[in-house]
Amino acid sequence: MKKILSVIIGSTIASTSIAQQKNVSDRVGYIDVAYTMGSSRNIVAASYVHNWRVGAKGKWQLGIGGRLTSSIGTKQAYITAPARLARTSTIPFLVVFSGQNIQNWDTLTVQRPWINSVNLSFNVLYQFARHWAAGFNIDVIGFSVGRNSAAILTSNGATRTEPLAKPAAFNLLLTGDLDHGSLNSEFFIRYQFKGKWGVRVIYQFLFNEYKITSIFQTAPDGTMVNRFRSKTNNLGIGISYLL
Repeated sequence: MKKILSVIIGSTIASTSIAQQKNVSDRVGYIDVAYTMGSSRNIVAASYVHNWRVGAKGKWQLGIGGRLTSSIGTKQAYITAPARLARTSTIPFLVVFSGQNIQNWDTLTVQRPWINSVNLSFNVLYQFARHWAAGFNIDVIGFSVGRNSAAILTSNGATRTEPLAKPAAFNLLLTGDLDHGSLNSEFFIRYQFKGKWGVRVIYQFLFNEYKITSIFQTAPDGTMVNRFRSKTNNLGIGISYLL
């Protein structure tokens, strides 16, 4: 009986150890700090990512994460945000490829913008060589806080002063100009060193949104608009650490 119990216990421990090893290998977590820059704008982002390996060879990784993105600049131009005014179509996904209604755009120039957004992110990575991987991530939902700032609204050649423009508080991914708030997305290539550290080269597409509180844009349909968006393409570098 003792021998049988020893075999059972030994088999259980071995099975548990194998299962634990498999679970560890199926999950990949890392933290990352990135710096990107564009025209009159600097962006710092810190994130935690939890991926799961998928596919027979485990080269693909899918996962979720949390990201803090801080964007600061000077005299940034924000254009009319609502998709019904900015684009020729408001169909989800197709809105990205639709025409732009430039005639409906007004411009809000924010003097000292600073937005800090905290968002849940969706992440994809493909390991195409031993040390090399390519990936994509995008913010999905979250909130923003930041600095209130004076701004200038330019509409039909006339300018008005907005004393208190505020960062949009709520962020939500709905595709293209249907989005709300401030959302960060990245395409990147990562080189993973032999240890825990890796380095990324980043192409970033960043949405930031401010709202005006004292004056409004009057849209062609007579509605009042207070949301204005900036869309920037930025380049940068990131440092990651595997957990």
